[in-house]
Amino acid sequence: MTAPRGAAAALLAACAAAALGGCSRPEAGAVTLRFWGMGREGEVVAELARHFERENPGVRVRVQQIPWTAAHEKLLTAHVGDATPDIAQLGNTWIPEFSALDALLPLDSFVTASRTIAPEGYFPGIWKTNVVDGALYGVPWYVDTRVVFYRSDLLDRAGYREFPRTWAEWRAAMERIKSEGLARYAILLPTNEWPQPVILGLQAGSPLLREGGRYGAFSGPEFTRAFEFYAGLFRDGLAPSVTSNQIANIYQEFAAGTYAMLITGPWNIGEFRRRLPARMQDKWATAPVPGPDGPASGVSLAGGASLVIFRRSEHAAEAWRFIEFLSRPEQQREFWRLSGDLPARVEAWGDSALIGDAHARTFWDQLQRVEPLPAVPEIELIVTKVFETGEKVVRGGTPVPRALADLDADVDRILEKRRWLLGRERSEAGRQAAEAR
Repeated sequence: MTAPRGAAAALLAACAAAALGGCSRPEAGAVTLRFWGMGREGEVVAELARHFERENPGVRVRVQQIPWTAAHEKLLTAHVGDATPDIAQLGNTWIPEFSALDALLPLDSFVTASRTIAPEGYFPGIWKTNVVDGALYGVPWYVDTRVVFYRSDLLDRAGYREFPRTWAEWRAAMERIKSEGLARYAILLPTNEWPQPVILGLQAGSPLLREGGRYGAFSGPEFTRAFEFYAGLFRDGLAPSVTSNQIANIYQEFAAGTYAMLITGPWNIGEFRRRLPARMQDKWATAPVPGPDGPASGVSLAGGASLVIFRRSEHAAEAWRFIEFLSRPEQQREFWRLSGDLPARVEAWGDSALIGDAHARTFWDQLQRVEPLPAVPEIELIVTKVFETGEKVVRGGTPVPRALADLDADVDRILEKRRWLLGRERSEAGRQAAEAR
């Protein structure tokens, strides 16, 4: 039986709007959740959503995959145009910005009532990335941090059976690798990347920003100590003064002994296994980033992506149910198997294939010691200024104290509007308190 022309057109329009959701006649009264996922994760969550729909017959999940390169602008445009999805994957450094825009629904009451999600089920440093001004705006979905990938054969020839644990030992190992000609350079630190100098600053105890995120703290003694250590690696020829764009293939250069170490993230476990030749597969390892005074100070970045509900969602209860589903340990393990992203739930690491993998286990160790970036909307612009400062020092020869003073001046200008808004809020609060008296 052929549907009437008007009904067929309506069904065709519904299918076109559903895009990734497929063309099926919607159930009467069913709730449709719109989920925006980024990159490969957007593909994977569509597979998991089918299992959720079988458990929840009255709920459908329509997944839209967005490239990471376009995601930030698309989310901002959607917020301005009142067209945000119900749920989205959000990089955790974006959460302060979108909470400041009042775009996100606070999740504290949902967590309090949940039997699935609780703060103690997550790495503390990762959970903190979702908290802004005391309120929770996201639930960690997968985690990311940085560790050292290194040529274990070259470290062994340099006399190190275990990876160094302090800055002094680390520096000594790099000097020996260089002086004995075991590699052309000891470590690769691309000058257009900010995580490495920021990690060192966090390890040295720098808050990065001071006075509640109103001013830069980069010229303080803690970050200065870290930046002197960082700059010294270039000055003394232990690291090449190159950007990541100047390296044609980091895996070939690693295998060739151009450098013996680099600081990078969990996605490179799979890449090293795929791209390094078979003869190299037993000659590389991973280690937590050494701290200035040993492992206790050896923190790294708290990164990854979280699941958020947008304030304008009309289906917050169903959206939360989907977040709980994706947060179950068994779903976290399945997500890891499909995507390679490390689970945010501590329980999910009980999978022997994960915790039994020596390269991945290093990330488990490092995730016990991670710190979030300051929770201010301007943080991504600020950390970009950090690597620009590094290039002034490494390539331009600017003395570290002057470069960091200039960095603080730049950061203070970036935070000028924030100071104005906070001052206005304080004045308004004072006025209301005076009227109440």
